[in-house]
Amino acid sequence: MSEPIIKVIDMVKHFGGLVATDSFNIDVEKGEIHAIIGPNGAGKTTVINQLSGMMKSDSGFVFFDGQDITHMTPSNRVHEGLVRSFQITSILTNFSVIDNVALSIQARQGHSFRFWKAAQNDETLQGPAMEILEEMDLAHRANVLAANLAHGEQRQLEIAMALATSPKLLLLDEPMAGMGPADSERVTKYLSSLKGKFTMLLIEHDMDAVFALADTITVLVYGQAIASGTPDEIRTNKEVRQAYLGED
Repeated sequence: MSEPIIKVIDMVKHFGGLVATDSFNIDVEKGEIHAIIGPNGAGKTTVINQLSGMMKSDSGFVFFDGQDITHMTPSNRVHEGLVRSFQITSILTNFSVIDNVALSIQARQGHSFRFWKAAQNDETLQGPAMEILEEMDLAHRANVLAANLAHGEQRQLEIAMALATSPKLLLLDEPMAGMGPADSERVTKYLSSLKGKFTMLLIEHDMDAVFALADTITVLVYGQAIASGTPDEIRTNKEVRQAYLGED
């Protein structure tokens, strides 16, 4: 088996007397969709914060694409291809939908967000941006201000912006949050179509989406990974059913 795209060893985070992550370990293989599930308060978002560099770990190690990034800044992690889609949308509300994606492509090219350069007039940005919007079923909203999108559409745009950076690993923190069933089903189908093209680490409360998407599922309880396996293995794991589903 090839080396994991990300390998986490004994990652720990305390908030005072509360242990949010407790010797957390995970391997994510290249090309897979790997989901982290667990009850509320299990530490899932803390894990994503630590992996993205938004939160400093108290101890442990994170290796990404063969290098130790444990002490790397969030911006440098993004530069290396570790990109996070935020639980709360981080779109630019005063820009059009297509300009949001075009500016993300521009950032990927190393120019950062040069707002003073008219991205809307640059076909090398607009063409690829429209292709991504078409894939996300947002092309018909391309010229709408992002502020005027429905919540579900904003979540779709956020994913489109993240994908526009061509990440080696995309951290998805509850991408279906606030979506209705139709939007959730559409985004699930789209993310499924990306299997093998992008590697994703997913946190999601929609278990239908998780079991439809994930190649591997890790179950987090009280900051510890108590099980990791295929969806079928997780469904039938007695420890998981006791700790997560409350079954005897």
